[in-house]
Parts: sequence; C-alpha cells; structure tokens
Amino acid sequence: MNNKTNKPQSSWRRLLRQVHRDEKGAVSIETVLIIAAIALPILIFIIKYGWPAIRSYFDRGMQSLEQNTDDVTR
Repeated sequence: MNNKTNKPQSSWRRLLRQVHRDEKGAVSIETVLIIAAIALPILIFIIKYGWPAIRSYFDRGMQSLEQNTDDVTR
C-alpha cells in the first residue's frame, strides 16, 4: 500500500522537475507578458476615452438607418 502512494508522488515530482528544467516555454510566456503589458494600457485608454466616440458613431448610424427605413416603408 505504501508503494502505491509513493508512485504517484514520484511521478508528480518527476513531472514537475522536467517542467521546471524545460525552458522552451519561458520565451513564449515572456512574449505574452510583454504583449499584455503593451496592449492593456491601450485597451484601457480606448475604453475610457474612445468608447463614447465609438458609441456615438454607431448611434448616429443606427438613427440614419432607422430614418431611411421609415422613409422607404412610407
């Protein structure tokens, strides 16, 4: 019974050691973090300052579309 409980632990340890030694994913993670560090402030700026302009643009477009639809159906 003791052997069965040690086997999963040793396989987990072996897996964690292998993952820890493998550095291939480190470059990918660093790249994702750099992209996120650049994109997040831009996204916050667009949402905070650009969203009202984008929303009014689409609202004007919808109003124009509704008005043209009303004109066509009359």
